[in-house]
Formats: sequence, structure tokens, C-alpha cells
Amino acid sequence: MLTFRRLICLLLTLGLLTISAVAEMPNPTLDPNANPYDETHPELLEADQLYCTSAILIEQSTGEVIFEKNADLTMYPASTTKIMTVLLGILNSNPDDKVTVSYNGSAAAMRAIDSEATVISLQEGEELTMQDLLFGTLIRSGNDGAVAIAEAVAGNESTFVALMNQTAHDLGMNSTHFMNPHGLHDDNHYTTARDLATLARYAMQNDTFRTIAKTTEYKMAATNKQRSRTLTTRHRIMLPQYNKTDNRYYYAPMTGIKSGSTSLAGYCYVGSASLNGVDLISVVMYSSQYGVWTDTKKLMAYGFSQYQHVTISELYNLNPISIYTSAYEIDDPNQGQLTLLCQPQDATQAALAELSTTKKRIDYLSENLRDLVTVSYTRDFAAPVSAGEIMGTMTYVSDDGTPITFNLVASRSVARRSNMPLTYEEIVAMTQGQTGIPIVPETVIPVVVILLIPTIALFIIFRVHRRRKRREDFSDGIPRS
Repeated sequence: MLTFRRLICLLLTLGLLTISAVAEMPNPTLDPNANPYDETHPELLEADQLYCTSAILIEQSTGEVIFEKNADLTMYPASTTKIMTVLLGILNSNPDDKVTVSYNGSAAAMRAIDSEATVISLQEGEELTMQDLLFGTLIRSGNDGAVAIAEAVAGNESTFVALMNQTAHDLGMNSTHFMNPHGLHDDNHYTTARDLATLARYAMQNDTFRTIAKTTEYKMAATNKQRSRTLTTRHRIMLPQYNKTDNRYYYAPMTGIKSGSTSLAGYCYVGSASLNGVDLISVVMYSSQYGVWTDTKKLMAYGFSQYQHVTISELYNLNPISIYTSAYEIDDPNQGQLTLLCQPQDATQAALAELSTTKKRIDYLSENLRDLVTVSYTRDFAAPVSAGEIMGTMTYVSDDGTPITFNLVASRSVARRSNMPLTYEEIVAMTQGQTGIPIVPETVIPVVVILLIPTIALFIIFRVHRRRKRREDFSDGIPRS
């Protein structure tokens, strides 16, 4: 009887262990009714072609949402929490600051909380730099490193967590609440995909964070407790060959940032990628072990498919400015009409004039560019005009408020009509001595004659009319005065 009871207990124990093991390895599957995903047409991505429960994709510079799936659903962030931890470490310390690890920040303390917790093997009393802590925590997801950063910045975990929550509030992450600096599960430690995208976008504006995020291998210096050690990321999506035969999850444009997983959070990844001047941030939450990478690749490929590279000059050329010149030759093929070309004033302006934006934005700019620019002309429109001659300037103000100036130049030459009298503007300029044209009789006499002809004509008409009037008055018997 005792043996039978022991057998029952053993079976129950094994059952519980099996259930626990399954719980630690969530494996979401695709919707069986989803359309097959076509890698050759990433622009056709649909939400049910992702393994994850929640996701979002944004453009980094503007925060524009490109794709989302249950982005406001409350989720557990797991180790993506460390994005906030590392960022606050960067903002509130110096890379060379010396940090002494307490017991709470040691690997032993972390393993006592969770035997499977990822660590960078810190020991109590170990002394190392803040830079090593920051790299180790983000690259290898060291839970011990996260606590060490928290204590170094704020003195203790609780004060640091308060700083985390205040920063989240300041960033508008209104659906986020932190309970620790590492992301080990707590029911009151939660966020959303949208909030994590907001955090990642803010973090990637920091040069140091961007450098750490894109680093796949880092060598920590030797300490008073350990030899130097090299840490390598486990992000399959950032490694050309995670193993010798399998690189199906690698995606070359990736530039970071952080993965995370727990039994209740599933597999999560906050990613960043750059291609052809476009910077994207994706968030995938509660996906499968490998689906987290394919989901991220699908999101990024979709995002890049929505963008085109274009210059302001190319948009301008879709509907260029045309002016009508005066005093042009009678046989001018375009009857004096002159199209103006748009040219950046220098290399700096040319670089600023390059845009990578959505097709929708390009359509808007091409249709409304005339209303979005300021045009100033630097000369009159009288012929002659030489091809390439600057006729004026055009200024476009970018989304970040930077003015971009272009020269408007003549696309062709327009000859002046022979024997054409000077324009009013030319006469004024001559009299003010601003054109450099010498005032000599050969120039002045024709002008004077032209101006006197109407006056002489009026005088003759007046005289003829007056004589006729006198004759009529005399014939009526009215004496002449």
C-alpha cells in the first residue's frame, strides 16, 4: 500500500513538473484560417499572419504607426524591461563610474529568486565600471546587472523603480507599471506594445544606447573577482549564423534592441532596423520561441515596403514652375515660356533634400509642394535669359523645422528680340547707374524718341481738333476770339 502511494505521489510530481515545463515554453500558433504569408510581397502582411498576441511597428523619427495588432493590450514585458533600466543608467551616471556589487545584485541572489534567471555572473563585492554593467545587462540580459545598475543610480531597487515609473509617466507610457529593474514576473509589472515602442523610440535617440543596442559581442574587463569575459548576444535575428547551418532568422537591417521571455510573458522582442535612410521600431509580445524572430522580420519587411526614397527636387520636377518672359524673339519656340529647374544650393542642402517616407506622404507632397514652399525671384523676367541662370530661390521647411534652399535656374536660353526698346526696369536701372550700361547718345536717343512720340502725337491731334473747332464756330457767325 505504501509503495502504491509513493507511486501515485511520484506520478503527480512528474505531472506537475511537466505542466510547469510546458508553462515555461509558450508556443502560440498561427490562426489556421490565416492566408499564407508571401515573402515576395511583404506589403501584404496581415495581423493573423503573426504568431504574437500583440505587436506594433513605428517609424523612429516621427513615431508614425505603420502596423499594429492589439497594440494596447496589457502584457508582461519580461526582460524588455531592461531597456528602461539601461537607459536610466546611461542618463544618470558616467561610463567610468566604479560600481561595487551588493549581494542583491549578484548572480547568486538572482538565481535564488529564479533558478533560470539569466545573469552575467556578478559576485558580491565585485568591482566593475558602469559601462561594463550597461553592455552586459543589455547584450546578455543580465538580471544581476540590472539590479547593480539600479542600486548604483538610486541607492536601492525601490527608489530606482520609482524613477522608472516617473520616466514612463513623463514619456506618456500611461499603460505601464514597473515593479523591478529586470523584468522577472510580477502581476503588477506590465506594459503594452505601444508603450514599449514609445520607450524604444526615446532610448534610440541616445547615442550611447544606440551603440550598446547594436553591439552583438562585448568584452568585459577583468575585475577584482574575475577574469575578463566576452559576452555575445542571443538574438538570432542579429547574427548571420546563430549556428553553423541555420540563419533563417537573421535579418541584416537589424540594429538592436532587446528580447525577453517568461512563462507568462511568452517570447518578446523590441527591435530596431535601418534601411535606405528609414529607421523602424517594432514590438512583438507573447510570441513563440522562433516566431518572435519571424514576426519581427515580417513587420520590418512590411515597414520598409511602405517607404520610398525621393528628393524634393524629384517632387518639384513633377510639377515645375514656369514663367513667361518678356521681350523674347518672335520666333521663340515656346512663346517666351520658361521652365525653371530646381537645384540644391550646396552639398549640405542636397543631403537635407533627400527624403525616405511613405507613399501616402509622397503623394501629399507632390500634390501640395507649391503650397509648402516659399519662392523669391532675384531678377526680372525680361529676355535675354541664359540657360542655367539663377532666376530665384525656393525654400522648403522639413518636418523638423530645418529650411532647405534651392536655386531656381533657367532650363534654356531665351533670346531678346532685336531692336526691342528697353523695359521700364532697365531704364530705371540705367538712370540709377546700377546696371553698368553706359549712358551714351546711342542708347539714350532711341529711348527719348520712343518716349516723345506719344507726346508729339497728342499735340498734333489737339492742334487739328482746335482748328476744326474754330472753323465751325466761324461758319455759325460766332466771331473768333
